[in-house]
Amino acid sequence: MRAEVAVRASATLGEGPTWDPATDRLIWVDILGSRIHTYRPADGRRTVMATEQHVGAAKPCATGGLVVNLRDGIARYDADGAFSWLVRDPVPGRRGNDAAIAPDGSLWAGTMRYDEAAGGGTLTRITPDGETQLVFRSVTVSNGLAWSPDGTRLYYIDSPTRRIDVCRMDGQLPAGRRPLVVIEPDAGYPDGLTVDADGCLWVALWDGGQIRRYTPHGHLDRTLPLPVPRPTACCFGGPSLRDLFITTASSGSAHPQPLAGSVLVIPEAGQGVPGVAFGG
Repeated sequence: MRAEVAVRASATLGEGPTWDPATDRLIWVDILGSRIHTYRPADGRRTVMATEQHVGAAKPCATGGLVVNLRDGIARYDADGAFSWLVRDPVPGRRGNDAAIAPDGSLWAGTMRYDEAAGGGTLTRITPDGETQLVFRSVTVSNGLAWSPDGTRLYYIDSPTRRIDVCRMDGQLPAGRRPLVVIEPDAGYPDGLTVDADGCLWVALWDGGQIRRYTPHGHLDRTLPLPVPRPTACCFGGPSLRDLFITTASSGSAHPQPLAGSVLVIPEAGQGVPGVAFGG
């Protein structure tokens, strides 16, 4: 398996790839560039939309448009581009980061401080009507999160811990959080992740230049080297959900590579799970 270039770009902090089956396109963001990108592999069509704030994630809505995790809270862009806040909660020095849609159609959105101060971030569950529930407080860099195919497990990453944690789902919220995987110090930091149809976890290693696949029991069974030092997240997409798309960052690397900031793809990497749109 070798990575190819899907979208040649120079994103400062490319993040949050999401496959939208309703439009057969990949959605991803450049957080610090304040841009939402889309890419349709079938014809190569690309779009770019500027946001007024740094944007940590953008996910499709069931009724069309996008739900976004911005610096100051959670908002919606309708299909016609109209903007509205769902939850506005500005905190000086803090911004939205990675987010995911749960099996019940709620948005789980993480935050972090710009200075990455310990305990300055959160993970919050947001319903389509804007109700919120705090899931985790006092995290540092709230990053990857995904559910097992049967919805009974939540996987979660607070990157500086170098861990992938697992929780059982107790109703709408997780319980029994514990480490499943600990990344060795010389392999980088775990960032975004996705889960395949076998229940295995695919995680991007920031400053590690690779994607790793772990079994549901936490055993490493595959390592995929990449031509960039800072992959940020990955997801399965394409017509059969078999192509692994990988976002990358160009900022901050001591040894930047020509493809840093591009979206990469590993064709036929595995079998993904159909995603869920935000219920709004």
